[in-house]
Amino acid sequence: MNDFWSAVILGIVEGLTEFLPVSSTGHMILTAHLIGFTGEKAKTFEIVVQLGAVLAVFVLYWRRFFGFLNLKQSLSNSGRVNLIHIALAMLPAVVVGLALHDLVKKYLFGPGTVLISLVAGGILIIIADRARVRVTAETMDDITYKQAFGIGLFQCLALWPGFSRSGSTISGGILLGTSQKAAAEFTFIVSVPIMFAATFLDLYKSRDLLSMDDLGLFVTGLAASFIVAMIAVVTFLNIIKRLSLSWFAYYRFVLAIVFYLILFL
Repeated sequence: MNDFWSAVILGIVEGLTEFLPVSSTGHMILTAHLIGFTGEKAKTFEIVVQLGAVLAVFVLYWRRFFGFLNLKQSLSNSGRVNLIHIALAMLPAVVVGLALHDLVKKYLFGPGTVLISLVAGGILIIIADRARVRVTAETMDDITYKQAFGIGLFQCLALWPGFSRSGSTISGGILLGTSQKAAAEFTFIVSVPIMFAATFLDLYKSRDLLSMDDLGLFVTGLAASFIVAMIAVVTFLNIIKRLSLSWFAYYRFVLAIVFYLILFL
């Protein structure tokens, strides 16, 4: 398939799935194998294209992010999510991600490992959905520093492609006492700085594999994921208050079975 259309398709897949607990990276890896878009450049594209979806969150929550620029307010314990919450949630994944970055790209960016993590992540979602933990943080601004750090620990699971960042952090938030909506919104906020960092780290490490000829490919994917993610984020927040998380787990199980049959039989 032409690389341009591959970029469009993968950008749409990314935008639709980045903030659903179904694993955008897993979907892109499996889709890329179906359309024949593979190799080291494809692995970098699958990471960089996530930036389009992250930019959509920045646009939707721009007031919140500009509020962080007021350092006195954003570093105070004023009853609102602040930079300390963000730093605590980012720290575990940053440390583990830097330590395991090369190993993850070498051993875990494949369809077989993604299918396993889709199932594993689905099991975590069901556990969280049925745990019935008492909610102590109904809104994002009710989240404590301890809960933020705990959510960051769960986010480390998302370094395994297919596990899902939103799936691991929303499940972790619920197990730590946040509502589904609070965990989802906090996940969106935290995803912006950590995905910026992951994207530019990967671009730096892959600089010898890329050229200016690849710019159009990456911009196309970013644009597609940005537009679709703008719609997907708003839709997800509207349905997550009414829909059981377990439905996303069932979807993951079915997806793993379907792709196993397509790719390995």
